[in-house]
Amino acid sequence: MIGYVGRRLLQLLPVLLIGSIGIFAMIYAIPGGPVGLIVGENATQEQIAAVTEQLGLNDPVPVQYGRWLTGALRGDLGTSIQIDQSVSSLIASRLPATFQLGAVAILFGVVLSIPMAIITARWPGSAADRAISGYAALVLGVPTFWLGILFILFFSVRLGIFPAASSYVPLWEEPLQAMKSLLLPAATLGFYTSGIFVRFLRASLLGELRADYVRTAKSKGVKQGTVLTHHVLRNAMLPFVTVVGLQTGAFIGGAVVTEAVFTYPGLGRMLIQALGTRDYPLVQGTILVVLVLYVIVNVVVDVAYAYLDPRIEYH
Repeated sequence: MIGYVGRRLLQLLPVLLIGSIGIFAMIYAIPGGPVGLIVGENATQEQIAAVTEQLGLNDPVPVQYGRWLTGALRGDLGTSIQIDQSVSSLIASRLPATFQLGAVAILFGVVLSIPMAIITARWPGSAADRAISGYAALVLGVPTFWLGILFILFFSVRLGIFPAASSYVPLWEEPLQAMKSLLLPAATLGFYTSGIFVRFLRASLLGELRADYVRTAKSKGVKQGTVLTHHVLRNAMLPFVTVVGLQTGAFIGGAVVTEAVFTYPGLGRMLIQALGTRDYPLVQGTILVVLVLYVIVNVVVDVAYAYLDPRIEYH
C-alpha cells in the first residue's frame, strides 16, 4: 500500500508542475499588471521602472517562474499587493472556513442521497422512483446562486431564522452558533450535491442488483431489502466514494459563487476579491493551494478503495 501511494504521488508530480506553469502564466494573460496597480495611474516612468525592478519583472520569464516555484515549495507564496500580508497566512486563515463548509455540505448531500438512492433501487419505476429522479434533475438544473438567494429571502428576510450573511464560527467552539451560520450555504451546496450522489448511487445499486450473487441470495430465500442493505450497498459504494471524493475536492475552492452570495469568509470569496483588485500573488497562491489539495483528495480516494473492497490489488 505504501508503495502504491508513493507511485501515485510520483505520477501526480507532472500534473502539479503543468498546473503551476498555467497558474503562473495567468499574470501575463490577465489585462493590466501588478505594477500599474501598485504605482497608480499618474506614476512616472522612473516609479514604474523601480517597482518593476523590485518585483523582479525585468528577469526572463523562466527565471521568474523558477523563483516563484522555489518559494512555493518552501511555503512562501509571496505578499498580497492589496493587504500587504503573506499570501500563505491569508490562505491559512481562510482554509478552516472552506473545509468546514465543504464537510457539512458533503455530509448533507450524503445523508440526503443514500436513502433516496436505496428507495429508487428497491422500487425502480415506481412513483417514488420517478419523484426522486425528478428531484435530482431539478436540483442539478437550478443554479446554486439562485437557490442561495431564495434561501436568504425566505429563511432570513421573511422568517428571520438564519442570518443572511454567514460568518465562520468553528464547530468545536460553538456548535449551535456555527450550524446556524453555516446551514444555509451548506444546504445550498448540499442539495446540488445530493442530486449528483443520487444518480450515481442509484445506477451503481441497479448494476449490482443484476449480479449473480444477488440471484443466488434470492434463490436461498433472502429478502430483497436485506440483500440490498447488507450486500449490494457495500459493493455499490466503491464508485460512490469516487464521486464523493471528487466533490470534496471541488468544494475546497469551487464554492466561489455560494460563498459570494452568503459573504462567507472562505477561499472562494477571497479569490473573487483578489481577482477584483488584481491581487495577482493572492490569486496565484490560492489557485495553487486548491490544486494541491484537489490532488491530495484524489490520492486519498484511491487509497480508500482498499478498505471498501479488499479484493483490489495494487501493483
